[in-house]
Amino acid sequence: MAEKGKFREKYNTSKEFRATVNVVSGTVVLLLTLMIVYSFMLHVLPAAMESGANLIPASFSDKDDINPKDSAGSDVKNDIDKKIADLQKKLDKQLPKTPFLVVNTTQNKFYLYSGKKLLREGMCSTGSYTLLVKSDEKKGNEQKWIFKTPKGIFRIREKKTAPVWKKPDWAFVEEGLPIPSPNHPSRFEYGTLGDYALSLGDGYMIHGTLYQRFLGMPVTHGCIRLGDADLEAVYKTLSSGAKVYIY
Repeated sequence: MAEKGKFREKYNTSKEFRATVNVVSGTVVLLLTLMIVYSFMLHVLPAAMESGANLIPASFSDKDDINPKDSAGSDVKNDIDKKIADLQKKLDKQLPKTPFLVVNTTQNKFYLYSGKKLLREGMCSTGSYTLLVKSDEKKGNEQKWIFKTPKGIFRIREKKTAPVWKKPDWAFVEEGLPIPSPNHPSRFEYGTLGDYALSLGDGYMIHGTLYQRFLGMPVTHGCIRLGDADLEAVYKTLSSGAKVYIY
């Protein structure tokens, strides 16, 4: 529920967001690499040798002792274990100290965490990426709105119960209606946002929906819609200032 005029991409370029993405991405890649090497040395190589695979040059004698579990192999294993533990510590430091929310806009899914513990997950709805254009032939100009959910790191700025939606200009343009004055009664709509709303700033919110059959689909004007039970759980778990990661 946001006007393009208010939309800003500062979240995509924030130092906090870029630092978190870099650390997490690098850590995941290194962890996967180390785990593959570790798995190979611990399982694949010994199994291959026991099965008689030709991994040792024919010039070696039977007395040659090549065993991935010898002291050298043990040292490598310990080194890998240490690196994995160090990387895990770095990753853990990036986790917020309080509960937080992760939203996947590609799959339209959300994940509610407290530290490493996944408290709840489910379907949500995010921006449709629809472009709305209003042309004014008399003035020779036009207005444009693109309905997409912004990506980045956000914080819960405000929490409301029984929220009232103040309809922006695009809501009237979309319905083919004339745009009323800023505080006209037709601007205010009750019940549309569900029982709760959590503001992310710039008009973007996490709120409920009258169209729960569309959950899991990109159909919103930029806000994140949740089902009734999921919305209540998120509202009661996240405090003001809690982080919301959207990607």
